Formats: sequence, C-alpha cells, structure tokens
Amino acid sequence: MTFEEVLPELKKGKKAVRTGWGGSEEYIFVVNNDTLNGEAINPYLMIRTKEEPALSQFMPTSCDVLAEDWKLVD
Repeated sequence: MTFEEVLPELKKGKKAVRTGWGGSEEYIFVVNNDTLNGEAINPYLMIRTKEEPALSQFMPTSCDVLAEDWKLVD
C-alpha cells in the first residue's frame, strides 16, 4: 500500500507499518481528541516500538510518504 492509501485507514483508527522498516517499529497510529492542560491538541501520528519508552510522535520522512510497502496491522 502507499501512504496515500493507508492514511484514510489511520484516520479511522487502524494501525499501519512499513514492511521495509525491519527494526523495532511495531506500528503507527493517529491520536485524536487529545488534550494538554485542558486545551485541545490537533490530531497527530504516534509510533509504537519495542524500545523503552515505546511511544513517540511520528513524522513521516519523504521516503515513508513515497514508499509502497505499507500494510495495515491488528
């Protein structure tokens, strides 16, 4: 799948990963309706890895956006 194909699925609450990563990355997902000190935060992408801490904000690179090796995961 391309990033353009996977993005609408992420917005629906699904998780995705690039098969080409092959490292500690488990999946990315969208965080919606988050707040900080009572103020709303715009939606953003997070990545879960096997490392500690396991969660980080995800900013796709141009390689990620142009890749065709994305797949949805459970």
